[in-house]
Amino acid sequence: MSRSPEARGPSATRAPASTRERIIYEALRLFAERGYAATSVAEIEAASGLSPGAGGLYRHFRSKYELLAAAINEHAARTRTQVAESLAVLGDMEDSVGLEARLSRLCRAGLAKLREESQLTRVFFRDLSQFPELVAVVREGLLQPMYDAMTTWFGTQPEYADADVDWHGVAAVLAGAVVHYRLFQETVGECPAHVDKDRFVDAWVRLAAGLLPSPAPVS
Repeated sequence: MSRSPEARGPSATRAPASTRERIIYEALRLFAERGYAATSVAEIEAASGLSPGAGGLYRHFRSKYELLAAAINEHAARTRTQVAESLAVLGDMEDSVGLEARLSRLCRAGLAKLREESQLTRVFFRDLSQFPELVAVVREGLLQPMYDAMTTWFGTQPEYADADVDWHGVAAVLAGAVVHYRLFQETVGECPAHVDKDRFVDAWVRLAAGLLPSPAPVS
C-alpha cells in the first residue's frame, strides 16, 4: 500500500459494481441529503437507474428499512476489513519509519475513514434514533473497531514498551479526538477552533509522542 492513507487506505472506495450495490449507494446518499422518511422507494429506484415505481428495488430488498439496515451492516463489515488492513500497513512500517511518521499516518487514516462515512454520519444523527438496533451496529461495527485498533496499535509499539499507560484510556482520548474533529465538521460545517487538518494532526502526534517513557536518569 504505497499511496497515502487518504488516497488509498481505509478511505478508499470503489464504484458500485452491481445493481444491489448501486441501490445501497444511492439510498444512503439520498437518506443523507433528504432524510430517511422523506426519501421514497421510487426516488431510490430512479437514482439507481431503475424504472421508478416499477418495484425493481424489491427484487433486492423487502423494504426501505431492510435497505437502510443493509447499508449500515455493509459499512460495518467494510470497516472491520479496513481496520485490519490499516494495522497491517502500520505494522509493515515499524522498522523503516519513525514513530512520529507512524503516528501521523494513524491519525490521518482515522480522519480519512470518518470522512468516508460522512453520509452515514448525517443519517446517524438525523434518523437512527428511531432504530436503536442500527445505532448498536454503528457503535459496535464502525466506532468501537477504531478505538480497539488504536488500543492494539499503541500496545504493540516498541517505543512504548516501557510506558506505564492505560492504553484503553489513551485510545478513548486520542481516538475520541479524531472522531470529534470529523463530527464537528459534519455537524457545524467548520473545523473545531478553526484548526485545519494538518495542525490537528501535528498536535495529535505531539500529544501521543508525549506518552513515551522518560529516559532513565543518568547516575
